[in-house]
Amino acid sequence: MKTRIVTAILAIALFFPLVFLGAWPFYIIMYIIATLGLLELLKMRAAFNYPIPTGLTIILLWSLLFQSDYVLFSTKLEILLFIVLLLLAYTVLVKNKFTFNDCAFLVLSAIYVGLGFYYFIQTRTVDNGLVYIFYAILVILATDTGAYFSGRLFGKRKLWPEISPKKTIEGAVGGIILSCIVALVFHFYFAVHESIVILLIVTVLASIFAQVGDLVESAIKRHYAVKDSGKILPGHGGILDRFDSWLFVFPLLHFIHFIS
Repeated sequence: MKTRIVTAILAIALFFPLVFLGAWPFYIIMYIIATLGLLELLKMRAAFNYPIPTGLTIILLWSLLFQSDYVLFSTKLEILLFIVLLLLAYTVLVKNKFTFNDCAFLVLSAIYVGLGFYYFIQTRTVDNGLVYIFYAILVILATDTGAYFSGRLFGKRKLWPEISPKKTIEGAVGGIILSCIVALVFHFYFAVHESIVILLIVTVLASIFAQVGDLVESAIKRHYAVKDSGKILPGHGGILDRFDSWLFVFPLLHFIHFIS
């Protein structure tokens, strides 16, 4: 527990000042974090053993993170399609030692990680961006905290035992309730939206998506038989262990135009 707390304090002290600062220091740290998260995912499948496809996947990730539809002289879609073609061509060059399934895994991994972090970066650039960022983070943290304590106190019915044996339906509901309470308190000091009703509806959705994001990461780890996505954060695991809910919540808030 001591290691976990120390790591959390250091991470907050290093990360959040860059979020406040914005501009290029913020972009650099986000590109680093996203790249580390992608490499964790690739390592689970041992796709990291293919240096050329790995390099192409990192390029794809960076292009998806770019805050413009155009990267140099190409659109993001054109870069995506071109890298897909290169990866498919590579399966032929290595006589199918690197397979179609490997290709699909790399592309989906880049999209999964890149999409979430792109919208986190995008949130920082909009009007009132810092308020939205801390609203979303507090909802995620409240969901985790509420689910943990509600599960321990009232948990009886398993939520998804095949994926995450300790999670319960009662815990999930507790996470949603606490996230709504925290959102209302935060809104009292920093106005998030003009409508309290919409704020609560969005908070419930965000809390559900935060839990889905956590379960998706658990499902991936269980499939590849790993306990943590990585070891870069002592006591917490890897980048994806800490940011899994972020990868679902921030895109959601943009998709429903809560943030625009």
